[in-house]
Amino acid sequence: MTYLITGGSGFLAEALIVRLKGKAIRVVARNEGNLVALKEKHPEIEILTGDIADEWVARKAMVGVTGVYHLAAFKHVGLAEKNVFECVNTNITGTINLLRESMTVRPSFFVAISTDKAAQVVGVYGATKLIMERLIAEAETINSETKYRTVRYGNVLYSTGSVLCKWRDRILTNKEITITDGNATRFFWTREEAIDLIFKCIEEAKDSTPFVPAMKAMRCKF
Repeated sequence: MTYLITGGSGFLAEALIVRLKGKAIRVVARNEGNLVALKEKHPEIEILTGDIADEWVARKAMVGVTGVYHLAAFKHVGLAEKNVFECVNTNITGTINLLRESMTVRPSFFVAISTDKAAQVVGVYGATKLIMERLIAEAETINSETKYRTVRYGNVLYSTGSVLCKWRDRILTNKEITITDGNATRFFWTREEAIDLIFKCIEEAKDSTPFVPAMKAMRCKF
């Protein structure tokens, strides 16, 4: 039984690897340096380097897998607006490639990570994630042997690019913190809560309808 984690060198993936300890794990990601470091830390895992937007990479990654944790994403909101092709290529084309392979491999489950930004789309990133959700739903109508699931997240604290990382760095260097609006609220999860949610989605979700839990929210106090 082999479990595939796409975006396997990322912040969330490493915590997932720890949770899946003892199981056969294959990860695929583009960052070679991070993959090598990950392999040194977790020598038992199988690593593949490449872009899931490449059909060959997606096919190789999907061979013989029992379950798929689709974490790979182009997720920086600002960069997505300036790099539309790359965002579409990863979030949509990459998902299509994996789903096509799932029709042949037929893993027991295929769970994809979406975002609250897919709910009220105002930018490229949210749009690509909404389309990803619809692709997952369509796959469900074709292959009934696989549980296709989607979970929507808010912000994961201290994930790559998190505003908290920026604030922490500015505090440590005695610089001012800049915020958008003092009354603004942000949804958030800890990394462990985010992993819990993936497993909860697989166990409790009845179909591919986005699994949306009640999220915690916070705002700055002065």
